[in-house]
Amino acid sequence: MCNCVQLNDILKKLKSMSDPEAIDKMARFGISTKKAFGVSIPNLRKIAREIGKDHDLAKELWESDIRETRILASLIDNPKEVTKEQMDRWVKDFDCWDVCDQTCMNFFRYTQFAYQKAVEWSGRDEEFVKRAGFVMMATLAVSDKKAVDLEFERFFPIMKREATDNRNFVKKAINWALRQIGKRNMELNRKAIEVAKDIEKIDSKAAKWIASDAIRELKSEKVQKMLKEKR
Repeated sequence: MCNCVQLNDILKKLKSMSDPEAIDKMARFGISTKKAFGVSIPNLRKIAREIGKDHDLAKELWESDIRETRILASLIDNPKEVTKEQMDRWVKDFDCWDVCDQTCMNFFRYTQFAYQKAVEWSGRDEEFVKRAGFVMMATLAVSDKKAVDLEFERFFPIMKREATDNRNFVKKAINWALRQIGKRNMELNRKAIEVAKDIEKIDSKAAKWIASDAIRELKSEKVQKMLKEKR
């Protein structure tokens, strides 16, 4: 059931915080501004804390189809109440990297279906659905401290398979996932570098960029020092 009073109050608040300059900056960074108020992520997080977790309200906010309401929905929805069907509906609505990444980081990665959807979505054709799959891999590599290495190693063949996708938001997400997995520990670092070298051999500009950029970071003195200190 729609809590229309609360929903309308939130919409009014977001509209009152609208920032035309921020919208212009968003456009320059490739964020869709067709339906946006230009409210910053920190301010959205503050509003989310005031609301608290609310699964039903989150669904209503998502259906409002505005950048800020969708990011806010990802911040207040309860991962324990989500279904695979809801995740698949929401991911189809992604039309820019901003909402895609925020939803994956704030919400999807905490669900029980996170690893399953990372694999499924990474094989899809739609640009932001595929990106979501690799963003999930990257964010899980950072947040799931208890996961065993094998959980992440099974993502490597998928990265090789999709590395020829020349679309900017896809190749950057593959690169992000590869780098984050390679920064978990020394063993995954070694394996991620090996995977990157295999990808580098593929006759594709996208693949060569993904690989060379990942190798540069994963072999860097900063990352190697960090991993040795982790041991």
